[in-house]
Amino acid sequence: MAKRYGGHYSPEAESNASVPQQNPYKNAQPDPIGLRSNLMFVPPAVLVLFSLMDGATGLALGLIGGGFWTAAAWMLREGLRAESAYDARRVARRPALPRKLAAAFLTGVGGALAAWKAEPGLLIAAVYGSAALGLHLAAFGFDPMKDKGVEGIDDFQQSRVARVVDDAEDYLTAMRDAALRAQDRQIETRVEQFQSVARDLFRTVEEDPRDLTAARKYLTVYLQGARDATVKFADIYGRSGDAQARADYLSLLDDLEKNFAARNRKMLLEDRSDLTIEIDVLRDRLQREGVHLDLT
Repeated sequence: MAKRYGGHYSPEAESNASVPQQNPYKNAQPDPIGLRSNLMFVPPAVLVLFSLMDGATGLALGLIGGGFWTAAAWMLREGLRAESAYDARRVARRPALPRKLAAAFLTGVGGALAAWKAEPGLLIAAVYGSAALGLHLAAFGFDPMKDKGVEGIDDFQQSRVARVVDDAEDYLTAMRDAALRAQDRQIETRVEQFQSVARDLFRTVEEDPRDLTAARKYLTVYLQGARDATVKFADIYGRSGDAQARADYLSLLDDLEKNFAARNRKMLLEDRSDLTIEIDVLRDRLQREGVHLDLT
């Protein structure tokens, strides 16, 4: 059976045994922009190209139609990202702007203008525009249309949590981008592993906004410091390849990961203690009302 190389000169040989290795892709958020959405930028370019020899009216319609299609392609990308963020969270609100639906509408308008350019007529433009709109919805679907997991949660508290988590995600993104500049695979893996642990804390806070007070400094001060340290490390290591700077940075990631994991475990234990208290209170009330529970 084939074995992964892990000798003395392997870049993975310096892993710290004191830190439990986790799946770095557990809470990963891959970019949802794929080939199909990128191909949506091709039709407007083709439409403008074929409109160059159609005179002033044809060129104007081609440019306007191409503009609608380009805006639709851009809006689709934003809608896919918003949908991915919605799916990644257990507690989430529906997007304020249904971007995928807006992209379908813009695609329909662009299709109507392209049809009018080729064969003027209101009915023909409406048919082709409706067909383009329907095909877009069939290919990419609708936006999330309802909130998820927000029953019984205060709207104001949830909004506060959403803002803090969004800022924390920006810090993680900046960390990842800076780590890529270091061009060191182990550094990239350790940053991804830390991001996974940090996102566990995000999900815990999202599920119970009351935890925000206890976790705020982790989601703001500590993550901002981690981002700044990563940027400085990438600059130093990219220029000099300083082995001591690399070791110090890996040690920092170990400490951050341990502290974030410990904070998350503590909040989960506190949440479980609250649940136990609620259960005990309910049982006492039932027993006072003459309802005896068989706990065997």
